[in-house]
Amino acid sequence: MRLKGKVAIVTGGANGIGRAAAKELIREGAKVVVADLDRANGERTVAEIEAEGGSARFFQADISQYDSVKVLVQDTLRHFGKLDIMFNNAGVVNRRESLLDLPVEEYHRTVEVNQHGVFYGIKAAGNAMKENGGVIINTASIYGFIADRKYFPYHASKGAVVMMTKAAALELAPYNIRVVAIAPGLVDTEIVKPLKARSEVWQAVEKAHMRGRAGNPVEVAKVVAFLASDDASFVNGSVLFVDDGAVAFKR
Repeated sequence: MRLKGKVAIVTGGANGIGRAAAKELIREGAKVVVADLDRANGERTVAEIEAEGGSARFFQADISQYDSVKVLVQDTLRHFGKLDIMFNNAGVVNRRESLLDLPVEEYHRTVEVNQHGVFYGIKAAGNAMKENGGVIINTASIYGFIADRKYFPYHASKGAVVMMTKAAALELAPYNIRVVAIAPGLVDTEIVKPLKARSEVWQAVEKAHMRGRAGNPVEVAKVVAFLASDDASFVNGSVLFVDDGAVAFKR
C-alpha cells in the first residue's frame, strides 16, 4: 500500500471522480476526509468505505467559501493530526450558453467553485503542510487547453487551474510540497448526465477520444493515487492528461 499512514482530503468526494478517488486512496492505505456539499451521498461514500474496513470521515464544506475550506482543513488536523494529501477536485459545469448571452451570474458561479475553490484548497492545505510537506492535486480539464462553444466559464476556470498549479508548485517547493494536476477528458460521471442525455452529442464527444469511449472514474482515481504517492516524487508543477489522447488526437 503506497499511502499507508497518510491523511487525505478529497473535495467533491460524494460522487464521480472524487468518490472513486476517495476509495482508491483508502485502498492504498490512506485515511480520507470526504468533503462535499452533498451530505447524503458524502455520508454514503464514507459508509461504503467503512464497511470495507477503511477509515474515513465526512465533512460538509462549500469550497467556494474560503472560511469553509479553512475549517475543513482545521477539522482534519484535529481529527487525524496531520494532512498529507489535498485533492482539490470539486467542480461544476456551466449551463451551456453562448458567450454573448451568458448571464454574468453563471460565469461567477462557475469560477467561484472551479477556480476560487482550488485556490482556497491550495492556500489552506499549503499552510497545513508547511512543516512536514505534502502533495496537492488539482482537477483541471482538457478544456483548460482546447476550446469548445458555449463553455466559456468552464474554459476560463480550468485554464486558471492549470497555471495556478504551476505557480503554486514553484512557491511551495521550498516546503517540500508538490503541486500537480490532472486534466481528464470525458469521464462518465453525474456531472455530465445532461450531456449524456443528448445521445448524438455524447457519441460525438466520445469519438474525440482515441479509442472512442468515455473514461470511468476509477481510471482517473488510479492516476490520482499514483500522483499522491512517492512513486511520483519527482513529478511537480505538471498537468497530467487523463483523456485517452483526446488533446493529442488530430480530428
